[in-house]
Amino acid sequence: MFKSVKSDIRAVFDNDPAARSMFEVVFTYSGLHAIWAHRVAHKLYKWRRFTLARFVSQGSRFFTGIEIHPGATIGRRLFIDHGMGVVIGETCEIGDDVVIYQGVTLGGTGKEKGKRHPTIGNNVVVGSGAKVLGSITIGDQSNIGSNSVVLKEVPPNSTVVGIPGQIVRQHGRKVDRLNHQMPDPSHDAICELRRQIGELQQELEQVRRGGYEERPRAAGGDNRE
Repeated sequence: MFKSVKSDIRAVFDNDPAARSMFEVVFTYSGLHAIWAHRVAHKLYKWRRFTLARFVSQGSRFFTGIEIHPGATIGRRLFIDHGMGVVIGETCEIGDDVVIYQGVTLGGTGKEKGKRHPTIGNNVVVGSGAKVLGSITIGDQSNIGSNSVVLKEVPPNSTVVGIPGQIVRQHGRKVDRLNHQMPDPSHDAICELRRQIGELQQELEQVRRGGYEERPRAAGGDNRE
């Protein structure tokens, strides 16, 4: 337990250049307080003391502004910077050496049962305001940009930005946004519009050449000019 506390404090100094002293970190860093409270709540949760675990987690939420469900599994040296508005769901799994900024949601997408929250790999950075939703995996060494909304799997060593999240870098190299595996609704809509415009142009050309055949009217319809 003491080793865990020491590694949590060391994570603050490793990730926050504003940290000046041990006293300041221990008594003023709300992210650290939320993690310590979660470790107690998670232990109670594993002992099936669910109501007591929720009391501990909600008390921590009241004092820190960070809501971590007692059922969430958190690895070593998690650093929550600033922290206000962070929400971590029940079946969320977070690896080692992860950094989470304020306003992040690691949540679900509905009322599904079982594993419904994301799995965050090791050495992942989740930027402020980002939403990672559903039972998806964020690969090791990845970065989630601020205010991104991630709904699909992210492979290791990737950088994701935008709404919905798009992979823009992988293994240190830029990725063609039109060809990677994550969906792009805007691009799909533009392609559909182009297809429809092409069909209209073909029909218009047929009319100009006098070769356009009017589609048959529905049975019983009015055929008067």
